[in-house]
Amino acid sequence: MLLLTGATGLLGSAVLRRLTARGTPVRCLVRDPRRLGAHRVRVQLAIGDLASPASYRNALRGVDTVIHLAGTARDQPHASIEELDGLAVWRLARAAERAGVKRLLWTMPLGATPHHPSRVHRAKALAAEALEDADLEITTLACSLVYGRGDRRLARLDRLALLPAIPLAGRGGARVQPIWADDVADCALAALERPPGRFELAGPDAMTERQVVALALHSRHRRRRLVPIPLAVLRPALRAHAALAGPAAIATWEEVLQLAVPMTASRGTEDARRLGVEPRRMQEVLG
Repeated sequence: MLLLTGATGLLGSAVLRRLTARGTPVRCLVRDPRRLGAHRVRVQLAIGDLASPASYRNALRGVDTVIHLAGTARDQPHASIEELDGLAVWRLARAAERAGVKRLLWTMPLGATPHHPSRVHRAKALAAEALEDADLEITTLACSLVYGRGDRRLARLDRLALLPAIPLAGRGGARVQPIWADDVADCALAALERPPGRFELAGPDAMTERQVVALALHSRHRRRRLVPIPLAVLRPALRAHAALAGPAAIATWEEVLQLAVPMTASRGTEDARRLGVEPRRMQEVLG
């Protein structure tokens, strides 16, 4: 039995489609099974939440492998980024050890360090340090910018495209190597068949934030002016917006920061190719 967290997310849904197509027995840890759509009748359900360690025991019963893809880029009403992206990883690993789980596969952003400007990156980096002492076989997928159809970033861009100009975080020059969620999903399943280790997953093209946004707009047949906004101005503005709009906020500072920090792989697409996956260019995927 395999436990999958984040099954309703961009990457998790891509992994789930592949697992069910293979006939792999899967249990999904979810808050709301309805979000699984038709897949909810093809998997076992464990109702729970990463912020509730008590739900781990039932979810991990009889499991030998955990694929942990759940996470967040904004604080939730019931838990912070640090708890969901950092502490929850450590709690899940400890619960997995007690349940007799053999292997844990999880993801983190490329370039994450304990002193990174992004809270998400800091939380993931600290989780990686905590996992070093885990009595589990650990496979880490360190990913650049993951995108795909149904991506919240692209949906947010559609809303911003209603404006006459699109704001960019800083100068829009941070370089990333966008990688398609389906390619990451293929890498994840291939990595489970390899010895545990760390794989850096990135797309074939190093692009700036400006180039990524321009390409996404072009794929939607939108033409908008891109306006750089200094981070010192953007940060308080987004925090004020989040405070006023709450969960309905178009974007938070942490979400915007994911495009404003570098995420490139020193080995390019080499690790993905070692896993038998040739990452597609963003231009090909978005058309």
